[in-house]
Amino acid sequence: MVLLLEIALDAVALVDLYRRPVATVTFGNKWIWVAVIVLINLIGAILYFAIGRKSAQTVERPAAEPKRSSADIADALYGTPDEPKQQ
Repeated sequence: MVLLLEIALDAVALVDLYRRPVATVTFGNKWIWVAVIVLINLIGAILYFAIGRKSAQTVERPAAEPKRSSADIADALYGTPDEPKQQ
């Protein structure tokens, strides 16, 4: 029973590690965590889930650009209605 739990937990940890971007893994190296999960048996997968994954708040995300309305885009292309047209 414990062997099945270990195999299942290792498989889930390895799949999660595979799908996770490198920026969201502690130490920034997936191969270290593969070795920990595979070589330290049950505790390796538990360590990965406990400290190997960075939470979404700690990962730096690029700032989103402000949303622009279609009126702002039209004004940028054609000028505002109160500006005189250049010919």
